[in-house]
Amino acid sequence: MSQKSKIRHAQREAQEEKQAKKVVAWIFAALVALAVAFLIIAMMD
Repeated sequence: MSQKSKIRHAQREAQEEKQAKKVVAWIFAALVALAVAFLIIAMMD
């Protein structure tokens, strides 16, 4: 692999890892929000 190709590959990997972390954070936040909503609904009954 040429040097430029290696650099691009590394940059792309870093970008994908950053995006994956964002997705995991959003999923976690959604689960927390759903849990809070569930608790609120459960307390109303």
